Parts: sequence; C-alpha cells; structure tokens
Amino acid sequence: MSRKTKPRAALAATGIAALVAAAVTGTASSASANDGHANGRSQHVLLISVDGMHQSDLDWYVAQHPHSTLAKLTHSGSEYTNAETSNPSDSDPGGTALMTGGNPKTTGVYYDVEYSHTVDEAGAACTPGQAPTGGDVIYDSPDDALAKVPDLINPSNGTFPSFDENGSIYPQGVDTDPAKIMNLTFNPKTSLNPATFPVDPTTCQPITPWDYLGDNTIFQVIHNAGLRTAWSDKHEVYASFNGPGSNGQSIDDLFSPEIDSQAVMPNGVPYPQDDDWAHIDAATKQYDGYKVQAVLNEINGRDHSGKSKVGTPAIFGMNFQTVSVAQKIKSTPTTLIKNADGSYTTSAPQAGGYQWVGGKLVPGPVLSSALDYVDAQLGRMVAQIRKDGLQNKTTIIVTAKHGQSPQDPNQLVTVPDGPIIDAVNAAWAQTHPSNTKLIVAGTDDDLWQSYLSDNSQAADDFVKAYLWSHTAQGLNVSGAAVTVQHSGLTQIWAGKDAAAFFGVAVDNGHYPDVFGEVQQGVVYSGPSKLAEHGGMNTGDRHVLMVVDGPGIKAGVHSAPVETTQVAPTILSVLGLNPSALTAVKAEGTKVLPGLTAAGRKR
Repeated sequence: MSRKTKPRAALAATGIAALVAAAVTGTASSASANDGHANGRSQHVLLISVDGMHQSDLDWYVAQHPHSTLAKLTHSGSEYTNAETSNPSDSDPGGTALMTGGNPKTTGVYYDVEYSHTVDEAGAACTPGQAPTGGDVIYDSPDDALAKVPDLINPSNGTFPSFDENGSIYPQGVDTDPAKIMNLTFNPKTSLNPATFPVDPTTCQPITPWDYLGDNTIFQVIHNAGLRTAWSDKHEVYASFNGPGSNGQSIDDLFSPEIDSQAVMPNGVPYPQDDDWAHIDAATKQYDGYKVQAVLNEINGRDHSGKSKVGTPAIFGMNFQTVSVAQKIKSTPTTLIKNADGSYTTSAPQAGGYQWVGGKLVPGPVLSSALDYVDAQLGRMVAQIRKDGLQNKTTIIVTAKHGQSPQDPNQLVTVPDGPIIDAVNAAWAQTHPSNTKLIVAGTDDDLWQSYLSDNSQAADDFVKAYLWSHTAQGLNVSGAAVTVQHSGLTQIWAGKDAAAFFGVAVDNGHYPDVFGEVQQGVVYSGPSKLAEHGGMNTGDRHVLMVVDGPGIKAGVHSAPVETTQVAPTILSVLGLNPSALTAVKAEGTKVLPGLTAAGRKR
C-alpha cells in the first residue's frame, strides 16, 4: 500500500453513535415470514473471508480438486458466481460491508487509511465547538497501544508493531514464543492508543474506531439479542466492527494478532527474511493458523484461547491472508520446515501470483499452495463442526473482503504515486504560493484517492485536469520502463462528481475529493508487487460467495449480488430481523436470493 500520505475519511462524530445506538435498541426481533428471509434457521453462522480470492480462483480450484472441501461446500450449498465487493474494494470498506450491509455511502469507510474534512488531526490543539480543520483518520497498526518494537534481527533497521498490540503477553513486545498469542485478549480501554485517533472537533475527544462507523453492525444486533459473538482479523483496530455506541463491547471474543508485526518462527526465532507476517507466505500460513485454532476452539464451545467453556458463538469466523499475500508477492517461500534439532527453515522461494500454462491463466506455485492451505483449514473446521454435532445447526459462508488486480502479470505496470502528487502540488503552488500542499492525503493502491487542503470545486477540477494531462513513468513486470497516459487513470471524478459517484452530499466531508479508476494493470507502488486491492476493476471486486447450511438449497446463482448482502443474510438465518441494520434500511440491501429448501446434512 502506498503511504506517502496517510489519510482516512472519518465519521462526523456529532451525535452519530448515540443515534445509531438508539436505532438498534429493540430491533433484534425475529424475522417475520413476509420479509423475504431464508426459511432455514441456524443457531450458528461461521463467516470466512478468504481475502483476495476471486470467483475464477474458486472455479479453477474446484475443477482441479473435485473432492476438496471447497468443492463440497460449492456443490451442496448456494454458489453466487457474480458476487462483487464494496467499491472501493480495500480491506476496511470490504470487511465493513460484510458486517453492516452497507457501502461507503452510509458506513463512511472509504479506506483503512483515509482523511476527513470533518475532524481534527490526532493530537492537534482543539477548542470545543470550533470548525474542524480536517485530519488523517488512520485506523491501522499505528493505533496499537504498543506500535514500536525494535527489529529482533537488526534493531538499526527500525521497528515493528507488537504481535500482541498492547504488550500484555510479551515484555516490551519482544516475542519469544508466538504460540502464546492465543492468550491475547482485547480491551477497548488498553489495547489501542487513542492518541492516534482523529479528534471530534465538537468535543475535542478522540474518535474510537467503532464510533467512526456510520452504521451499526451484525455483532451489535446479535449481541443485543443475547447471543454470543466472536471474530478474528488481522488488526486490533477491526474492533471497529463492534459498531457505534457499543463501547467496543459487542464482539464478546475479538482475537486479532497484529499482522504487521515481525514474523517469528514457532521456536521464537525471527524469520531470516526479516519481515512481517504479510510478506512471507510461509509465515502468513503460520499466522493464519493461530486464527484457525481460535475458530476450532470456538466451534468446540470455548473462547478463542481454548481455556474457557463459553458456548459456540451465534456469529464467529475469521479472514485468511495467505491467498492475498500469494497473489501480491513476486517471490516467497511457501513452507516452514522443522528440522531434527528443533530449528526451522523455509522452503526455497517460488513465484507468486498467476502464470500462463497451456494458454490459460492459472495460479502459480505459491498461490496454488495458499489455496491448498485454505482448503485444508476449512476442512478442519467442517470436521470439527461434525464432531461436535453442529452440522444441522450451522451455516457456513465463504467469501472475500476484496479481490486483487491485475491477475495477468503481463498487464502489470507499477507506478510511484509520490512524483505525481509532488507535481500536482508544485503546479498548484505556482498560482497559489501560500498553499504548497494541495494534496494533503491519499492512498493509491490500484485506484486514486486524493484529499485536498482546498476542497473547492475549482481545486478539485484543477487536480482532475492535471492528472488527466500528465504522463507518468512506471515499470512492467520485467522491470522495463513504461510510460502511461493520464497518470495511469482511465476515469476521474472530482468534487461534486465524486460525491455523486458515492451517492453522498457534496458537503459530506468523508469521500475523496478526487477519485480515479486506474487503467487495467496499473498499481501505484514500487516494483516488488504483482498486484494490489482497493480498486474497481474486475479483479478487485469479483470474488467467491458460497453459502451452505440447514434449509439452504443447493444451486448456482448467476445474477449479480454484493458482499453487503452477507450481513442481512446472517441475521436472517439466525432468525433475526435484517432491518435491524441501519445500512440495510438506508440502502435497501437484500438477503441473498435462493436460500430456501429442506435442510440437509453436509
């Protein structure tokens, strides 16, 4: 992810949490027969996001592995072959869509690193009631209570966030036994650092990740119905899924070891690649394995650590990272090998991403291994569900927060966005010498998002015109120089047009002032990446969607659906009212179609 500037669109903080909290009070009633809800009822829903996984990946894998867990779920459940993620398709809006039923229009979540004209900068001087100055809204690993742990191999290389975020497990965050991460617990008061949060100019108080959301979540509705909730993810700041007005407490069991921390092998020795869990696919599998164990413990009726008997949650699940990493990294080892003396080594690096074989674009060795890993872990979950006698009480949903683009490595052009931003700012300063930084924030993975210090329509139009007339330099997958027209973009929305694109008011303050769709294959990054997510091309948004459980008819649905439909579907199969979700009412989000028939065993 390009982070030359670090923005994020924040929630207009005035009274929204209270309004949403009021909206969800008493709304967790049972679904009525005429609401279009699924006839099948479950006591539990297991939600799995295989981040990065496309529908085409599922098609290929099932064809190659007809007896796999994914194949069995696909054949016995409802498969939606034309499912699309939120737009933008970044992890945060993508995950938030699954949990709320809403798009950025109502959730206010446009990226994991945003900016908002409605807040003050974290740590800035603030006078209650004064007009907002605008500021970054970065709900990411820097928000960890312990975000700086020296590199365990070479401290002069810098720091990482702590694996356990708040340093409660490892003294000063120094990880010598990664298995202890299973003891990680989330505390809304101590696990995160509120000094990194944007500030509400009305109260001069930090805005927590959960109060940032403009919509309530499935966890709030289910928790308020007296049912147990759990979730596991890659950053502790996904405590945002607790939802506004929750005080960070509607997810009963949140387990989110920090993926940006330094990767450490099971014996406590750092991976020799000296990187985080998200840049070594062998390490990513180890990392995902802790979350898998959490889910297995929860299926067995225990908390994520496996220590306390609490009952199987009504809603629980996790996201897998290994497929996403395998799609993005050019070369990485796939396997952690344990030696006879108890030490560990990694397999030799192999090619990431996709490759052409026999005229067909198929997963390469690292991605194929990642898909095998995910399938095997899903198999463990299904086996545990059967072992505990929950197969007729549990619905399984497998989808993805986001896809990844490009899939074809021959389309890849990596373009540094920093020089483009600098050029825009310099051009603006020529006629506005008092403003040398027009673009104050933006995250450009495989889309363009700019937030401006002057967000007048004239300034918005200036940036749009400059980007469209600018040629940029990049590199193709072989490292050869490539010139791209229009800054690598194919369409640009600015000011009122950007607001219209997202369906919000011009003075909303949260949406990017300038928003652009990239040309197919363009990624704003250095040459180390093969792909990215966040954009709006087919590879970014066309993901798998499979639902299997009691009362769900086997079949293939080719009509377009959206990942936002997961949230009302979860409430429906649990016998709760989807309209308890504010986004469902505001956006008219429907339960996934075709989920009716006699129940059957997996």
